[in-house]
Amino acid sequence: MKVINAKDITQAVKDMCIHMNFVLPDDVMKVLKERRDAEDWQLAKDTLSTIIENDELAENKSIPMCQDTGLTVVFVKMGQNVKIEGGFIEDAINEGIRQGYEEGYLRKSMVKDPIRRENTKDNTPGVIYYDMVPEDDYFEITVAAKGFGSENMSRQKMLRPADGLDGVVDFIIETAAMAGPNACPPIVLGVGIGGTFDRSAVLAKKALMRPMDSYNPNEFYKDLEIKLEERINELGIGPQGFGGKTTCLRVLIETYPTHIAGLPVSVNVNCHAVRHETKVF
Repeated sequence: MKVINAKDITQAVKDMCIHMNFVLPDDVMKVLKERRDAEDWQLAKDTLSTIIENDELAENKSIPMCQDTGLTVVFVKMGQNVKIEGGFIEDAINEGIRQGYEEGYLRKSMVKDPIRRENTKDNTPGVIYYDMVPEDDYFEITVAAKGFGSENMSRQKMLRPADGLDGVVDFIIETAAMAGPNACPPIVLGVGIGGTFDRSAVLAKKALMRPMDSYNPNEFYKDLEIKLEERINELGIGPQGFGGKTTCLRVLIETYPTHIAGLPVSVNVNCHAVRHETKVF
């Protein structure tokens, strides 16, 4: 049995909350630079250069790369032989968020009630998901900061099976077009297909946690990711909506079996700053 102290979870979550808001993942920075170098439209190239400079300054000066330091989303993977001692796991996670946003001088953006908008003043509670895994002693936490300029442009639709692949493709491209400059492009799209109404949305969020140089292991969905990315970049929205061929950095698709009468599709829109970190205990 693996025993993990709640204080160690708090420390890890705190550290990740701070670091991910200051440092853009290497795989995202690599794609940004590749797209900048490939741009023909000078305004788009200059805009991407400014985005890259902003992210480099954030890392060098240890300041947030965006004023929206996000709602904290946490994914926990654990085996059945893992025991948390010294406290309740959700309390430990939320204490890490609280400490991270306080010590990192990060904007607190959570409100207690979605209608009566009183701020919680510490960015808690986080949104936490759990997955049991077959490795008995495995324990992993992924922490993500989800800004709402892009989150607000996300969409879900219960398609009919008869809508087929064309319906899925049309909905995803339509979502990117509707997001326009509002999601601070270039964007990354997490797409969830299948399951239920709620499952598809979680799949889409999880897709955003994948490395930018990864593709769906299924060849059909890998090809679909590539084709969707090409189609979305043909929209010409460009970086920050100024035009160009870099509207979308990546499309990341995750799937799950579904009912014979359904075809749920969720698109979780993210700006270029796909802020997340993972720790394995």
